[in-house]
Amino acid sequence: MRVLYENSLSTPQDLAGFRMEGDGALSFPQGRLRLESLRPPSDGQAANLVLWCPEEFPQDIRVEWDFWPVREPGLAIMFFHARGRDGEDLFDPALTPRNGPYEQYHHGDIDAYHVSYFRRMWPSERALHTCNLRKSHGFHLVAQGPDPLPAVLDADGPYAIRLDVEAGAVTFAINDLVSFRWEDDGSIGGPALAGGKIGFRQMAPLIGEYANLRVSRH
Repeated sequence: MRVLYENSLSTPQDLAGFRMEGDGALSFPQGRLRLESLRPPSDGQAANLVLWCPEEFPQDIRVEWDFWPVREPGLAIMFFHARGRDGEDLFDPALTPRNGPYEQYHHGDIDAYHVSYFRRMWPSERALHTCNLRKSHGFHLVAQGPDPLPAVLDADGPYAIRLDVEAGAVTFAINDLVSFRWEDDGSIGGPALAGGKIGFRQMAPLIGEYANLRVSRH
C-alpha cells in the first residue's frame, strides 16, 4: 500500500487546515489530540461537533488512527468519502453551512459513510456495544458488528482502529479484530461513494483522544 497522508496529531501545528464544525475545543495534554465539546449535553445536537481533515482522498483507501476514550457517555464517529451530493468539495461555500447537528450530515446536502465505534450515549448502547455503519444521504444503517472497546474505567489505550474501503467493500477493525465487512453494491442509497474527505465526530459529553492518523491507497 502507498501512504498518502500521515499526521501524528500531536501538536496544534498538526491541525493546521483542519475545520471544526460545532463548538469544540482542541488540546494536547498527553501529546495527542484531545477533542471535546464546549457545550453541555443539555444543548442536544447543538453540542455535538465534527473535525474535518482538509485533505481530499481517492477511492480505495485505508484509514488508520489510534483512539483513547477519556470521558463517557457519548459517541465517536468517523466520516469518510464525504463530499457534496453533486460531487462538490465538502468545503464548497455553495453548500449549506454545517455546525454540528447530526441531521445536517445525514439529511443535508452531502453524501458520506459514517461508522460509529464508541457508542456509549444511551443506556441501550452501553448495554450492548456495537459498531454501526451508515450511508448517507438518507441515514441508511447498512452494517453492524461488535465493539470490543471497554468502558473508560477499564480503557488502556491506544486502540488501533483501521477502516478499509476497497472496490466498494468496507471493513472495520479495532486492534486487528474485524467488527464488520460490508459490500456496497449500490442497492441502498444509490451508487457506492468514492473519494472525498474524512472527519472525526463526537457526541457530547464524550472526550476522546486521537493520534497517528494515516491514510493509504489500496
